Amino acid sequence: MTRQKPAFTPFADDAAVRTMGDFSIENGTARIALHGSLDIARDREGLRRAHDLRETLDAIVSVLEGEDLPEQVAEEPEAAAKVRNPFA
Repeated sequence: MTRQKPAFTPFADDAAVRTMGDFSIENGTARIALHGSLDIARDREGLRRAHDLRETLDAIVSVLEGEDLPEQVAEEPEAAAKVRNPFA
């Protein structure tokens, strides 16, 4: 029985996450973040993880290669949100 992975379309949304062990690939419309660590042991599970990682990275590269890219994405600081002072 083959296990289906949830769809991960690079740069399609700001919510999807692909998790492999303690390693996560967080989708974003402007950038994709990689967090954690991933052990790839010399066993069947290590091979599966290596295939999953390669599949995800190949999808990211494919999207990037198919676009007219700027030299670098501008860093946009997060707008400060005003909140009510809880001590006032």
